[in-house]
Amino acid sequence: MAFNYKAPAELFPSRRRNGRGPDFGRGPINYKRFDSAAEAIKFAMEVLPSEFLLGTYLEVEDKRLDGNAIRQLYESEDYPLKRI
Repeated sequence: MAFNYKAPAELFPSRRRNGRGPDFGRGPINYKRFDSAAEAIKFAMEVLPSEFLLGTYLEVEDKRLDGNAIRQLYESEDYPLKRI
């Protein structure tokens, strides 16, 4: 199945036990909108702390993808952006 990496996406990071998302010094990130799924996947894999991937989900074109699916898309040969 082909995945549209160019479609707009919404990322919902996992919540900590205290009910807050990851904190990057500017306050917690609970939700973030991206112009492309590729950018959202990159953020999830390269910016979010790895422990937050479990419980994080991505919504793209009315589909909800969990942390495992996000990792698979990032590791795919079809992933269009440069990885760190």
